[in-house]
Amino acid sequence: MKKIALLLAFLISVKVSAQPDTSKSNFNFSAYLEVYYCYDFNEPANHNRPPFFFSENRHNEVNVNLAFAKASYNNDMVRASLALATGTYINANYSAEPGVLKNVYEANVGVKLSKSKNLWLDAGVFSSHIGFESAISKDCWTLTRSLLAENSPYYETGVKLSYQSKNNKWFLSGLYLNGWQNIQRTDANNTPAFGTQITYTPNEKLSVNYSTFAGNTQPDTAKLMRYFNDFYAICNFSNNLHITAGFDYGLQQKTPGSSNYNNWFSPIVIVKVDLTSLWSVTGRAEFYHDKNGVIIPTETDNGFLTQGYSFNVDCNIRNNVVWRVEARTLKSKDAIFIKNGAVKNTNTFLTTSIAVSF
Repeated sequence: MKKIALLLAFLISVKVSAQPDTSKSNFNFSAYLEVYYCYDFNEPANHNRPPFFFSENRHNEVNVNLAFAKASYNNDMVRASLALATGTYINANYSAEPGVLKNVYEANVGVKLSKSKNLWLDAGVFSSHIGFESAISKDCWTLTRSLLAENSPYYETGVKLSYQSKNNKWFLSGLYLNGWQNIQRTDANNTPAFGTQITYTPNEKLSVNYSTFAGNTQPDTAKLMRYFNDFYAICNFSNNLHITAGFDYGLQQKTPGSSNYNNWFSPIVIVKVDLTSLWSVTGRAEFYHDKNGVIIPTETDNGFLTQGYSFNVDCNIRNNVVWRVEARTLKSKDAIFIKNGAVKNTNTFLTTSIAVSF
């Protein structure tokens, strides 16, 4: 904790030292805080919601989902950022990371490789190149994260080469990674992991993305290659109507060296309607199919075959403050949820949060 305190003190000192000339400084300081309350009608006695949830995952208590302080530096040829975080999201999602690495939300440095082209080489810990949702609830259309987002990487560590076209229509990147959501490598794993991302944004109404991952998540002696594909499109049909459609598909070897693979997939549709500048509503329909328990093991006959629906109402109190309420239900083919010691196939919960960025 002393190391974390020292790092936080450094971030604050950077902000203070930059204040006399903030209009010209390449330094920037920002922060984010989300406080939430979730009521799970299955009423888990230990207050922990199902283990495939990492965000807003505590039942019947007011808590901090994510809070971080971030310092960043940016000029024409160099960029860097450092963000330290805490919250129940960090406790759940970073549980495998050792020591103070559990509190590293972001830590990376980048160098521009061309004076005339937007070509960058970045290294360190950064947000995942997979998916349209992030750990920052305020930036997502729904209050809680979708099943496909919760069960694919939120963050990654490695080296990223990226290119943005001059007309901003194309974004391309290739990545060398430590693994599937790792800061520190899995013990005895020396298999390189790779990722790619292609985003096409022809205009302000449409953005289409395809991201991939290839790597091994096990020690090399039990190597199981995983191949993952993430597709999504974000459509802004008008100033008030917005739709996101996504589909994830993954493969993983059944046994080391095998040519046979288990697969999982997840389609999703999210519709957001801006009622006024202050109020908006969002509906979500999703399905997650993981019969062989590659990502979400259940030890049941049909594995994790679960459909879900949610509806949330948002109030944008200020440009940097949003209050949200969401109702969500999941229904699985098998009885995988627990209530009062008995198993059932449904899970319904209500969540509210207030988030602020500054």
